[in-house]
Amino acid sequence: MRRSYLFLQGVCSPFFSQLGARLRADGAAVSKVNFTAGDAAYWRNGDARAFRGRAQALPQFYASAFAERAATDIVLFGDRRPVHRPAIELARRQGLRVHVFEEGYFRPHWITLERGGVNAHSALPRDPAWYREAARAAPAPEPRPFRAPFWNRAGHDVAYHLCGALNALCFPRYRSHAPYGAAREYAAYLRRAAALRWRGQADAVAVARVTSGSRPYYLLPLQLDGDAQIRDHSPFHGMRQVAALTIASFAQHAPADSLLVVKNHPLDPGVADHETGVRELARTYGVAERVVYLERGHLPSLLARAAGVVTVNSTVGSAALEHGCPTVALSSAIYHLEGLTFQGPLDEFWRAAEPPDRALFRSFKAAVVHATQVNGGFYSEPGISLAVRGAAERMQRPRSPLEDMI
Repeated sequence: MRRSYLFLQGVCSPFFSQLGARLRADGAAVSKVNFTAGDAAYWRNGDARAFRGRAQALPQFYASAFAERAATDIVLFGDRRPVHRPAIELARRQGLRVHVFEEGYFRPHWITLERGGVNAHSALPRDPAWYREAARAAPAPEPRPFRAPFWNRAGHDVAYHLCGALNALCFPRYRSHAPYGAAREYAAYLRRAAALRWRGQADAVAVARVTSGSRPYYLLPLQLDGDAQIRDHSPFHGMRQVAALTIASFAQHAPADSLLVVKNHPLDPGVADHETGVRELARTYGVAERVVYLERGHLPSLLARAAGVVTVNSTVGSAALEHGCPTVALSSAIYHLEGLTFQGPLDEFWRAAEPPDRALFRSFKAAVVHATQVNGGFYSEPGISLAVRGAAERMQRPRSPLEDMI
């Protein structure tokens, strides 16, 4: 049967357009739904229709689009975007395959591609024994490295949102899944970038002091407030709430001589003043002298000697496990498994945490990469080329690698 792929919203880059071109060259039918002027500008394959209605009209719109294109597959980035949820629900009822892309579970040289859903919606089992068994049949993953300068990602993001200036005219009813408007976010980025120029040396000194000192320390890596893993896959409303819970528990239950290092996310736009919030919380709970806040810092150096890592479901959690660092996940991260992460409450973690089972982690990583990861990236040409080749081959298989393993 000839496959018919209907692309929905993707990342701010040429990735979806190039992937569609590859699938069409392989003999598939390919079409697209555009929700914004940026979507339209980045799609160069023709056969696209625009959705300009209100969110309530999406189910009927998708029913019509699926029928008109004789769709067999839908392709999208992020299964929790409001414009995608009705499409996924309808596709499941009609038996269409749902290909979901997301940032890599392991970075920097992987992207995620799963059928059905990602993160908390992933079909990956939550049974440690399954990973031990599956790894025997999963080849050891070795990605091909490539360069992906930050300016590639930033340039595509700016170009996409510059096109968005036409949304008021062309897509007036579109409402972004992002928590902040592009203008506000870019202004905050510029302020943060200026501040980081003088913070870099101070943070490097703080990292050296913490990692070379005799006091044990725990690490809390912040995530982005707008991340679907926080908004939709955790019990938290934002990182202020996560920081409050962690600092309160640390103050009451962690060893008295220990430190808590709070590190901001490298892509945080700076809209929220996390440093002020963290310092206020530290004073409130009487641990101002024991909490270290970093805007930046060499993560491997911090993980190498950390007594533990507290995360919601960040990829830093998987990096911590790879370093053999005790880790507690505060939500349903794919690596939240017995033998890998601490299974008790946060209050007990500070004194009872144990390192992960290294053999289990090796099995976990091998199985997850084999089943859900594609070598490549979304933003640089070398990364996109790799990702298109790997994703197109995987999407055209009758069954996904995970389905073959379960």
